[in-house]
Amino acid sequence: MKKNKKKTNRVGKVFGILFSILLVAATMYLLFQLVKLNVLPTKLLFLVTVVFVLLDLIFILLLCFMTKGVVSKLICIIFTVALALGSCMGGYYMSKTGNLLTNMTNIVKNSKNTVSVIVKKSSSIKKKNDLAGHSVGVLNNIGTVGTKKIMKDLSNSGIEMEKTQYDSMTAMLEAFYNGDVDAIVINETSRDQITDMEAYAKFDSNTRVVYQTSYVVENTDKANAVSNITTTPFNVLISGSDSRGGFDENGRSDVIMVATVNPKTNTILLTSIPRDFYVTTACDAADGCMEGALDKITHTGIHGTNTTKRTVEKLLGIDINYTFKVGFDTVTDIVDAVGGVDVTVEPGYECSNFLHAPGLSVTAGVNHLNGEQALGYARERYAYSEGDRQRTKNQQQVLMAIVNKITSPAIVTNYASIMDSMSNTFSTTMSNDEITSLIKYQLNNNPKWTMEQSMVDGTGDTLMCAELGDAAYVMVPDQSTVTKATKKIKAVMNGQSSKDIE
Repeated sequence: MKKNKKKTNRVGKVFGILFSILLVAATMYLLFQLVKLNVLPTKLLFLVTVVFVLLDLIFILLLCFMTKGVVSKLICIIFTVALALGSCMGGYYMSKTGNLLTNMTNIVKNSKNTVSVIVKKSSSIKKKNDLAGHSVGVLNNIGTVGTKKIMKDLSNSGIEMEKTQYDSMTAMLEAFYNGDVDAIVINETSRDQITDMEAYAKFDSNTRVVYQTSYVVENTDKANAVSNITTTPFNVLISGSDSRGGFDENGRSDVIMVATVNPKTNTILLTSIPRDFYVTTACDAADGCMEGALDKITHTGIHGTNTTKRTVEKLLGIDINYTFKVGFDTVTDIVDAVGGVDVTVEPGYECSNFLHAPGLSVTAGVNHLNGEQALGYARERYAYSEGDRQRTKNQQQVLMAIVNKITSPAIVTNYASIMDSMSNTFSTTMSNDEITSLIKYQLNNNPKWTMEQSMVDGTGDTLMCAELGDAAYVMVPDQSTVTKATKKIKAVMNGQSSKDIE
Protein backbone atom coordinates (compact mmCIF):
# COMPACT_ATOMS: atom_id res chain seq x y z
CA MET A 1 0.00 0.00 0.00
CA LYS A 2 2.83 2.37 0.91
CA LYS A 3 4.64 1.59 -2.33
CA ASN A 4 1.49 2.31 -4.36
CA LYS A 5 0.98 5.54 -2.45
CA LYS A 6 4.58 6.62 -3.09
CA LYS A 7 4.24 5.68 -6.75
CA THR A 8 1.01 7.69 -7.00
CA ASN A 9 2.65 10.70 -5.36
CA ARG A 10 5.63 10.42 -7.71
CA VAL A 11 3.38 10.27 -10.76
CA GLY A 12 1.35 13.18 -9.37
CA LYS A 13 4.52 15.27 -8.99
CA VAL A 14 5.64 14.46 -12.55
CA PHE A 15 2.25 15.50 -13.91
CA GLY A 16 2.34 18.59 -11.70
CA ILE A 17 5.71 19.64 -13.12
CA LEU A 18 4.65 18.95 -16.72
CA PHE A 19 1.43 20.94 -16.43
CA SER A 20 3.26 23.72 -14.58
CA ILE A 21 5.69 24.01 -17.52
CA LEU A 22 2.73 24.05 -19.91
CA LEU A 23 1.05 26.81 -17.91
CA VAL A 24 4.19 28.98 -17.74
CA ALA A 25 4.85 28.53 -21.47
CA ALA A 26 1.26 29.53 -22.34
CA THR A 27 1.44 32.58 -20.08
CA MET A 28 4.78 33.65 -21.56
CA TYR A 29 3.30 33.32 -25.06
CA LEU A 30 0.32 35.51 -24.13
CA LEU A 31 2.45 38.18 -22.44
CA PHE A 32 4.92 38.18 -25.35
CA GLN A 33 2.11 38.80 -27.84
CA LEU A 34 0.64 41.55 -25.63
CA VAL A 35 4.00 43.34 -25.40
CA LYS A 36 4.61 42.87 -29.13
CA LEU A 37 1.18 44.26 -30.03
CA ASN A 38 1.83 47.27 -27.76
CA VAL A 39 -1.80 48.35 -27.41
CA LEU A 40 -2.22 48.15 -23.63
CA PRO A 41 -1.37 51.21 -21.52
CA THR A 42 1.68 50.60 -19.29
CA LYS A 43 -0.37 50.42 -16.07
CA LEU A 44 -2.84 47.95 -17.54
CA LEU A 45 -0.05 45.81 -19.03
CA PHE A 46 1.67 45.72 -15.61
CA LEU A 47 -1.61 44.74 -13.92
CA VAL A 48 -2.28 41.95 -16.45
CA THR A 49 1.27 40.65 -16.03
CA VAL A 50 0.99 40.60 -12.22
CA VAL A 51 -2.38 38.82 -12.34
CA PHE A 52 -1.13 36.06 -14.65
CA VAL A 53 2.13 35.59 -12.73
CA LEU A 54 0.18 35.24 -9.46
CA LEU A 55 -2.24 32.77 -11.06
CA ASP A 56 0.68 30.72 -12.35
CA LEU A 57 2.33 30.68 -8.92
CA ILE A 58 -0.89 29.61 -7.22
CA PHE A 59 -1.51 26.74 -9.64
CA ILE A 60 2.13 25.63 -9.57
CA LEU A 61 2.00 25.46 -5.77
CA LEU A 62 -1.27 23.55 -5.92
CA LEU A 63 -0.01 21.14 -8.57
CA CYS A 64 3.41 20.41 -7.13
CA PHE A 65 3.10 20.77 -3.38
CA MET A 66 -0.36 21.27 -1.92
CA THR A 67 -2.80 18.84 -3.54
CA LYS A 68 -2.33 15.23 -2.43
CA GLY A 69 -5.47 13.34 -3.36
CA VAL A 70 -6.14 12.02 -6.87
CA VAL A 71 -9.45 13.88 -7.20
CA SER A 72 -8.06 17.22 -5.99
CA LYS A 73 -5.01 16.80 -8.24
CA LEU A 74 -7.26 16.04 -11.22
CA ILE A 75 -9.44 19.10 -10.56
CA CYS A 76 -6.33 21.26 -10.31
CA ILE A 77 -4.99 19.86 -13.58
CA ILE A 78 -8.30 20.60 -15.33
CA PHE A 79 -8.22 24.24 -14.16
CA THR A 80 -4.55 24.53 -15.14
CA VAL A 81 -5.23 23.21 -18.64
CA ALA A 82 -8.19 25.60 -18.99
CA LEU A 83 -6.02 28.57 -17.97
CA ALA A 84 -3.23 27.48 -20.33
CA LEU A 85 -5.64 27.06 -23.23
CA GLY A 86 -7.17 30.45 -22.46
CA SER A 87 -3.71 32.05 -22.49
CA CYS A 88 -2.84 30.36 -25.78
CA MET A 89 -6.12 31.49 -27.30
CA GLY A 90 -5.55 35.04 -26.06
CA GLY A 91 -2.03 35.05 -27.49
CA TYR A 92 -3.36 33.72 -30.80
CA TYR A 93 -5.93 36.52 -30.94
CA MET A 94 -3.22 39.08 -30.17
CA SER A 95 -1.09 37.61 -32.96
CA LYS A 96 -4.01 37.85 -35.40
CA THR A 97 -4.57 41.47 -34.42
CA GLY A 98 -0.88 42.25 -34.91
CA ASN A 99 -0.92 40.68 -38.37
CA LEU A 100 -3.98 42.75 -39.28
CA LEU A 101 -2.30 46.00 -38.18
CA THR A 102 0.85 45.07 -40.12
CA ASN A 103 -1.13 44.32 -43.27
CA MET A 104 -3.14 47.53 -42.96
CA THR A 105 -0.10 49.76 -42.52
CA ASN A 106 2.20 47.94 -44.93
CA ILE A 107 1.22 50.04 -47.93
CA VAL A 108 1.95 48.34 -51.24
CA LYS A 109 4.67 50.32 -53.04
CA ASN A 110 3.22 49.58 -56.46
CA SER A 111 -0.32 49.32 -57.78
CA LYS A 112 -1.30 46.89 -60.50
CA ASN A 113 -3.10 47.75 -63.71
CA THR A 114 -4.50 45.04 -65.98
CA VAL A 115 -5.08 45.58 -69.71
CA SER A 116 -7.04 43.24 -72.00
CA VAL A 117 -7.65 42.63 -75.68
CA ILE A 118 -11.40 41.98 -75.99
CA VAL A 119 -13.34 40.30 -78.81
CA LYS A 120 -17.01 39.42 -79.24
CA LYS A 121 -18.03 36.05 -77.87
CA SER A 122 -19.03 35.00 -81.42
CA SER A 123 -15.62 35.97 -82.86
CA SER A 124 -13.45 33.37 -84.61
CA ILE A 125 -10.46 34.77 -82.71
CA LYS A 126 -9.86 32.23 -79.96
CA LYS A 127 -6.29 32.81 -78.78
CA LYS A 128 -3.53 35.41 -78.86
CA ASN A 129 -1.92 34.25 -82.10
CA ASP A 130 -5.28 34.55 -83.91
CA LEU A 131 -5.09 38.34 -83.43
CA ALA A 132 -2.40 38.68 -86.10
CA GLY A 133 -3.62 40.69 -89.12
CA HIS A 134 -6.88 41.73 -87.44
CA SER A 135 -7.96 45.27 -86.58
CA VAL A 136 -8.02 46.61 -83.03
CA GLY A 137 -9.57 49.74 -81.54
CA VAL A 138 -7.66 51.76 -78.94
CA LEU A 139 -8.34 54.98 -77.06
CA ASN A 140 -6.42 58.03 -78.19
CA ASN A 141 -5.91 59.92 -74.90
CA ILE A 142 -7.17 57.54 -72.20
CA GLY A 143 -5.13 54.73 -70.65
CA THR A 144 -2.34 55.18 -73.18
CA VAL A 145 0.33 53.60 -70.94
CA GLY A 146 -1.56 50.32 -70.80
CA THR A 147 -2.36 50.39 -74.51
CA LYS A 148 1.32 50.88 -75.43
CA LYS A 149 2.30 48.07 -73.05
CA ILE A 150 -0.07 45.46 -74.48
CA MET A 151 0.57 46.42 -78.11
CA LYS A 152 4.32 46.19 -77.52
CA ASP A 153 3.89 42.75 -75.91
CA LEU A 154 1.94 41.56 -78.96
CA SER A 155 4.49 43.02 -81.37
CA ASN A 156 7.34 41.31 -79.49
CA SER A 157 5.45 38.04 -80.00
CA GLY A 158 5.34 38.69 -83.75
CA ILE A 159 1.66 39.70 -83.71
CA GLU A 160 0.94 42.87 -85.68
CA MET A 161 -2.53 44.42 -85.76
CA GLU A 162 -4.14 47.27 -87.67
CA LYS A 163 -4.72 49.92 -85.02
CA THR A 164 -7.58 52.45 -85.10
CA GLN A 165 -7.69 55.24 -82.52
CA TYR A 166 -10.84 56.68 -80.94
CA ASP A 167 -11.35 59.80 -78.85
CA SER A 168 -13.98 58.31 -76.56
CA MET A 169 -14.98 55.01 -75.01
CA THR A 170 -18.46 55.14 -76.58
CA ALA A 171 -17.04 55.81 -80.06
CA MET A 172 -14.73 52.80 -79.71
CA LEU A 173 -17.53 50.56 -78.42
CA GLU A 174 -19.85 51.59 -81.26
CA ALA A 175 -17.15 50.76 -83.82
CA PHE A 176 -16.51 47.42 -82.09
CA TYR A 177 -20.15 46.33 -82.07
CA ASN A 178 -20.70 47.64 -85.63
CA GLY A 179 -17.85 45.44 -86.85
CA ASP A 180 -15.50 48.29 -87.80
CA VAL A 181 -12.79 46.69 -85.64
CA ASP A 182 -12.35 43.05 -84.67
CA ALA A 183 -11.07 43.71 -81.16
CA ILE A 184 -10.59 46.51 -78.64
CA VAL A 185 -8.07 47.26 -75.90
CA ILE A 186 -9.44 48.27 -72.49
CA ASN A 187 -7.99 48.75 -69.05
CA GLU A 188 -9.89 46.40 -66.73
CA THR A 189 -10.61 49.37 -64.45
CA SER A 190 -12.87 50.64 -67.28
CA ARG A 191 -15.04 47.52 -67.36
CA ASP A 192 -17.56 48.80 -64.82
CA GLN A 193 -17.70 52.14 -66.62
CA ILE A 194 -18.76 50.24 -69.74
CA THR A 195 -21.40 48.09 -68.04
CA ASP A 196 -22.81 51.18 -66.34
CA MET A 197 -23.87 52.40 -69.79
CA GLU A 198 -27.32 51.06 -70.58
CA ALA A 199 -26.41 50.19 -74.18
CA TYR A 200 -23.48 48.03 -73.01
CA ALA A 201 -24.87 46.57 -69.80
CA LYS A 202 -24.26 43.01 -71.14
CA PHE A 203 -20.66 43.70 -72.16
CA ASP A 204 -19.30 41.06 -69.77
CA SER A 205 -21.54 38.31 -71.14
CA ASN A 206 -21.21 38.98 -74.88
CA THR A 207 -17.43 39.50 -74.99
CA ARG A 208 -14.35 37.59 -73.88
CA VAL A 209 -10.68 38.24 -73.18
CA VAL A 210 -8.21 36.89 -75.74
CA TYR A 211 -5.03 38.31 -74.25
CA GLN A 212 -4.26 40.09 -70.99
CA THR A 213 -1.22 41.65 -69.39
CA SER A 214 -0.46 43.68 -66.28
CA TYR A 215 1.93 46.47 -65.38
CA VAL A 216 2.69 48.30 -62.17
CA VAL A 217 2.78 51.97 -61.29
CA GLU A 218 4.23 53.62 -58.20
CA ASN A 219 1.85 54.15 -55.29
CA THR A 220 2.34 57.85 -54.52
CA ASP A 221 -0.02 57.95 -51.52
CA LYS A 222 1.86 59.25 -48.46
CA ALA A 223 0.74 60.36 -45.00
CA ASN A 224 0.68 63.98 -43.89
CA ALA A 225 1.11 62.91 -40.28
CA VAL A 226 0.04 65.02 -37.31
CA SER A 227 2.41 65.55 -34.38
CA ASN A 228 0.32 63.61 -31.85
CA ILE A 229 -2.61 61.57 -33.09
CA THR A 230 -4.22 61.38 -29.63
CA THR A 231 -4.38 65.16 -29.13
CA THR A 232 -4.33 66.72 -32.61
CA PRO A 233 -7.42 66.74 -34.88
CA PHE A 234 -6.92 65.07 -38.27
CA ASN A 235 -8.71 64.20 -41.53
CA VAL A 236 -8.87 60.72 -43.04
CA LEU A 237 -10.00 60.00 -46.58
CA ILE A 238 -12.01 56.76 -46.72
CA SER A 239 -11.94 55.44 -50.27
CA GLY A 240 -13.93 52.34 -51.20
CA SER A 241 -12.46 50.74 -54.31
CA ASP A 242 -14.59 48.64 -56.67
CA SER A 243 -11.57 46.91 -58.24
CA ARG A 244 -12.28 43.40 -59.54
CA GLY A 245 -8.63 42.43 -59.87
CA GLY A 246 -7.56 42.37 -56.25
CA PHE A 247 -6.80 44.81 -53.49
CA ASP A 248 -3.51 45.94 -55.06
CA GLU A 249 -5.24 47.02 -58.29
CA ASN A 250 -6.42 50.58 -58.84
CA GLY A 251 -10.15 50.97 -59.41
CA ARG A 252 -12.92 53.52 -59.28
CA SER A 253 -13.63 55.10 -55.91
CA ASP A 254 -17.16 53.92 -55.23
CA VAL A 255 -17.17 55.20 -51.63
CA ILE A 256 -15.68 58.60 -50.85
CA MET A 257 -15.85 59.95 -47.30
CA VAL A 258 -13.76 62.30 -45.18
CA ALA A 259 -13.62 61.34 -41.51
CA THR A 260 -12.68 64.37 -39.39
CA VAL A 261 -11.49 63.13 -36.01
CA ASN A 262 -11.01 65.41 -33.01
CA PRO A 263 -9.59 63.34 -30.10
CA LYS A 264 -9.88 66.33 -27.75
CA THR A 265 -13.65 66.63 -28.12
CA ASN A 266 -14.15 62.93 -29.01
CA THR A 267 -16.02 63.90 -32.16
CA ILE A 268 -15.99 62.18 -35.55
CA LEU A 269 -17.59 63.88 -38.55
CA LEU A 270 -18.27 61.79 -41.66
CA THR A 271 -18.52 63.92 -44.80
CA SER A 272 -19.73 61.95 -47.83
CA ILE A 273 -19.15 62.85 -51.47
CA PRO A 274 -21.38 61.15 -54.08
CA ARG A 275 -19.39 59.11 -56.59
CA ASP A 276 -20.86 61.04 -59.56
CA PHE A 277 -19.85 64.44 -58.14
CA TYR A 278 -18.45 66.53 -61.01
CA VAL A 279 -15.06 67.85 -59.96
CA THR A 280 -11.79 69.27 -61.23
CA THR A 281 -9.23 66.47 -61.04
CA ALA A 282 -6.00 67.11 -59.16
CA CYS A 283 -3.00 64.82 -58.90
CA ASP A 284 0.75 64.63 -58.67
CA ALA A 285 2.75 64.18 -61.89
CA ALA A 286 3.51 60.52 -61.12
CA ASP A 287 -0.20 59.66 -60.87
CA GLY A 288 -0.77 60.09 -64.61
CA CYS A 289 -4.23 61.65 -64.34
CA MET A 290 -5.62 64.44 -66.52
CA GLU A 291 -4.72 67.31 -64.20
CA GLY A 292 -7.34 70.04 -64.25
CA ALA A 293 -9.88 68.00 -66.26
CA LEU A 294 -13.54 67.77 -65.28
CA ASP A 295 -14.82 64.32 -64.40
CA LYS A 296 -16.82 62.25 -61.93
CA ILE A 297 -14.87 61.93 -58.70
CA THR A 298 -15.25 58.13 -58.84
CA HIS A 299 -12.90 58.05 -61.84
CA THR A 300 -10.03 59.54 -59.80
CA GLY A 301 -9.50 56.16 -58.13
CA ILE A 302 -8.37 54.71 -61.47
CA HIS A 303 -5.13 56.68 -60.97
CA GLY A 304 -4.73 55.66 -57.35
CA THR A 305 -5.88 56.78 -53.90
CA ASN A 306 -3.50 59.75 -53.99
CA THR A 307 -5.41 61.25 -56.95
CA THR A 308 -8.70 60.92 -55.07
CA LYS A 309 -7.09 62.51 -52.00
CA ARG A 310 -5.64 65.44 -53.92
CA THR A 311 -8.96 66.01 -55.71
CA VAL A 312 -10.94 65.99 -52.44
CA GLU A 313 -8.43 68.40 -50.89
CA LYS A 314 -8.93 70.76 -53.84
CA LEU A 315 -12.73 70.40 -53.71
CA LEU A 316 -13.11 71.06 -49.98
CA GLY A 317 -10.09 73.28 -49.39
CA ILE A 318 -8.72 71.07 -46.61
CA ASP A 319 -5.62 69.01 -45.83
CA ILE A 320 -6.06 65.25 -45.61
CA ASN A 321 -3.63 63.63 -43.20
CA TYR A 322 -4.25 59.94 -43.84
CA THR A 323 -6.02 57.68 -46.29
CA PHE A 324 -7.96 54.52 -45.53
CA LYS A 325 -8.63 52.33 -48.56
CA VAL A 326 -11.38 49.74 -48.40
CA GLY A 327 -11.69 46.90 -50.89
CA PHE A 328 -15.47 47.20 -51.00
CA ASP A 329 -16.12 43.84 -52.65
CA THR A 330 -14.29 42.11 -49.77
CA VAL A 331 -16.66 43.72 -47.29
CA THR A 332 -18.85 40.66 -47.96
CA ASP A 333 -16.31 38.51 -46.10
CA ILE A 334 -16.35 40.81 -43.06
CA VAL A 335 -20.14 40.96 -42.89
CA ASP A 336 -20.38 37.16 -43.11
CA ALA A 337 -17.62 36.77 -40.50
CA VAL A 338 -19.53 38.92 -37.98
CA GLY A 339 -22.73 37.00 -38.64
CA GLY A 340 -24.44 39.63 -40.81
CA VAL A 341 -25.41 43.23 -40.07
CA ASP A 342 -28.65 45.04 -39.30
CA VAL A 343 -29.73 48.12 -41.25
CA THR A 344 -32.83 50.19 -40.64
CA VAL A 345 -34.84 51.10 -43.73
CA GLU A 346 -37.05 54.16 -43.48
CA PRO A 347 -40.69 53.89 -44.67
CA GLY A 348 -40.88 54.64 -48.38
CA TYR A 349 -37.45 53.13 -49.09
CA GLU A 350 -38.56 49.51 -49.31
CA CYS A 351 -37.13 47.77 -52.36
CA SER A 352 -37.24 44.38 -54.06
CA ASN A 353 -35.33 44.96 -57.32
CA PHE A 354 -31.69 45.53 -56.42
CA LEU A 355 -29.47 45.52 -59.50
CA HIS A 356 -26.32 44.36 -57.69
CA ALA A 357 -28.07 41.78 -55.49
CA PRO A 358 -30.82 39.99 -57.44
CA GLY A 359 -33.43 38.55 -55.11
CA LEU A 360 -32.61 40.95 -52.28
CA SER A 361 -35.55 42.79 -50.80
CA VAL A 362 -35.62 45.18 -47.87
CA THR A 363 -38.67 46.25 -45.92
CA ALA A 364 -39.36 49.21 -43.67
CA GLY A 365 -37.72 48.69 -40.30
CA VAL A 366 -34.74 46.56 -39.29
CA ASN A 367 -33.33 44.21 -41.96
CA HIS A 368 -30.65 41.58 -41.32
CA LEU A 369 -28.26 41.30 -44.28
CA ASN A 370 -25.56 38.78 -45.12
CA GLY A 371 -22.34 39.80 -46.91
CA GLU A 372 -23.63 39.66 -50.48
CA GLN A 373 -26.84 41.43 -49.54
CA ALA A 374 -24.98 44.15 -47.60
CA LEU A 375 -22.73 44.83 -50.59
CA GLY A 376 -25.75 44.98 -52.92
CA TYR A 377 -27.53 47.35 -50.54
CA ALA A 378 -24.44 49.58 -50.33
CA ARG A 379 -23.96 49.72 -54.11
CA GLU A 380 -27.58 50.21 -55.22
CA ARG A 381 -28.67 53.53 -56.71
CA TYR A 382 -31.05 52.73 -59.57
CA ALA A 383 -33.82 51.56 -57.24
CA TYR A 384 -34.03 54.97 -55.58
CA SER A 385 -35.34 58.24 -56.95
CA GLU A 386 -32.49 59.98 -55.06
CA GLY A 387 -29.97 57.76 -56.86
CA ASP A 388 -26.43 58.35 -55.65
CA ARG A 389 -27.58 60.34 -52.62
CA GLN A 390 -29.40 57.35 -51.19
CA ARG A 391 -26.54 55.02 -52.07
CA THR A 392 -24.20 57.24 -50.06
CA LYS A 393 -26.57 57.00 -47.07
CA ASN A 394 -26.76 53.21 -47.46
CA GLN A 395 -22.96 52.99 -47.53
CA GLN A 396 -22.75 54.93 -44.28
CA GLN A 397 -25.34 52.58 -42.76
CA VAL A 398 -23.43 49.45 -43.75
CA LEU A 399 -20.08 50.79 -42.54
CA MET A 400 -21.54 51.88 -39.20
CA ALA A 401 -23.32 48.52 -38.82
CA ILE A 402 -20.00 46.72 -39.35
CA VAL A 403 -18.31 48.98 -36.77
CA ASN A 404 -21.12 48.26 -34.27
CA LYS A 405 -20.71 44.52 -34.75
CA ILE A 406 -16.92 44.58 -34.53
CA THR A 407 -16.98 46.64 -31.33
CA SER A 408 -19.61 44.45 -29.66
CA PRO A 409 -18.82 41.58 -27.25
CA ALA A 410 -20.03 39.13 -29.92
CA ILE A 411 -16.72 39.59 -31.76
CA VAL A 412 -15.01 37.24 -29.27
CA THR A 413 -16.85 34.16 -30.56
CA ASN A 414 -15.56 34.60 -34.11
CA TYR A 415 -12.51 36.78 -33.61
CA ALA A 416 -9.98 34.81 -35.68
CA SER A 417 -12.17 34.60 -38.80
CA ILE A 418 -13.01 38.31 -38.50
CA MET A 419 -9.31 39.18 -38.38
CA ASP A 420 -8.68 36.94 -41.41
CA SER A 421 -11.52 38.53 -43.38
CA MET A 422 -10.20 42.03 -42.60
CA SER A 423 -6.54 41.32 -43.40
CA ASN A 424 -6.84 42.00 -47.13
CA THR A 425 -9.69 44.47 -46.94
CA PHE A 426 -8.10 47.64 -45.59
CA SER A 427 -4.92 49.60 -46.06
CA THR A 428 -3.97 52.91 -44.47
CA THR A 429 -1.14 55.43 -44.54
CA MET A 430 -1.50 55.70 -40.76
CA SER A 431 1.49 54.05 -39.09
CA ASN A 432 1.33 51.06 -36.79
CA ASP A 433 2.50 53.25 -33.89
CA GLU A 434 -0.28 55.78 -34.57
CA ILE A 435 -2.94 53.06 -34.60
CA THR A 436 -1.68 51.52 -31.37
CA SER A 437 -1.55 55.00 -29.80
CA LEU A 438 -5.23 55.47 -30.64
CA ILE A 439 -6.08 52.06 -29.14
CA LYS A 440 -4.17 52.92 -25.96
CA TYR A 441 -5.96 56.26 -25.82
CA GLN A 442 -9.29 54.46 -26.10
CA LEU A 443 -8.40 51.95 -23.37
CA ASN A 444 -6.97 54.60 -21.05
CA ASN A 445 -9.72 57.19 -21.36
CA ASN A 446 -12.70 55.15 -22.63
CA PRO A 447 -14.09 58.24 -24.43
CA LYS A 448 -17.67 58.29 -25.70
CA TRP A 449 -17.36 59.28 -29.33
CA THR A 450 -19.95 61.55 -30.91
CA MET A 451 -20.69 60.64 -34.55
CA GLU A 452 -21.86 63.43 -36.86
CA GLN A 453 -22.70 63.22 -40.57
CA SER A 454 -22.61 65.57 -43.53
CA MET A 455 -22.95 65.25 -47.31
CA VAL A 456 -22.35 67.54 -50.28
CA ASP A 457 -25.11 67.71 -52.86
CA GLY A 458 -25.82 68.84 -56.40
CA THR A 459 -28.06 68.46 -59.45
CA GLY A 460 -28.01 65.82 -62.15
CA ASP A 461 -26.76 66.59 -65.66
CA THR A 462 -25.03 64.97 -68.63
CA LEU A 463 -21.56 66.41 -69.20
CA MET A 464 -18.19 65.46 -70.68
CA CYS A 465 -16.12 63.14 -68.47
CA ALA A 466 -12.38 63.10 -69.11
CA GLU A 467 -11.81 59.39 -68.39
CA LEU A 468 -14.65 58.37 -70.72
CA GLY A 469 -13.84 60.90 -73.40
CA ASP A 470 -17.59 61.35 -73.69
CA ALA A 471 -20.61 62.77 -71.92
CA ALA A 472 -22.18 60.85 -69.03
CA TYR A 473 -24.48 61.39 -66.08
CA VAL A 474 -22.86 63.55 -63.38
CA MET A 475 -23.90 65.47 -60.28
CA VAL A 476 -23.01 69.13 -60.68
CA PRO A 477 -21.98 70.46 -57.24
CA ASP A 478 -24.21 72.80 -55.33
CA GLN A 479 -21.41 75.08 -54.14
CA SER A 480 -23.37 76.14 -51.07
CA THR A 481 -23.31 72.52 -49.80
CA VAL A 482 -19.57 72.28 -50.53
CA THR A 483 -18.93 75.49 -48.60
CA LYS A 484 -21.10 74.26 -45.74
CA ALA A 485 -19.26 70.91 -45.63
CA THR A 486 -15.92 72.71 -45.48
CA LYS A 487 -17.14 74.90 -42.62
CA LYS A 488 -18.40 71.82 -40.73
CA ILE A 489 -15.02 70.10 -41.11
CA LYS A 490 -13.17 73.18 -39.89
CA ALA A 491 -15.60 73.55 -36.97
CA VAL A 492 -14.87 70.00 -35.76
CA MET A 493 -11.13 70.56 -36.26
CA ASN A 494 -11.42 73.68 -34.07
CA GLY A 495 -13.22 71.85 -31.27
CA GLN A 496 -16.80 72.80 -32.15
CA SER A 497 -19.75 70.71 -33.30
CA SER A 498 -20.60 70.53 -37.00
CA LYS A 499 -24.23 70.93 -35.93
CA ASP A 500 -23.45 74.55 -35.03
CA ILE A 501 -22.96 75.28 -38.74
CA GLU A 502 -26.24 76.16 -40.46
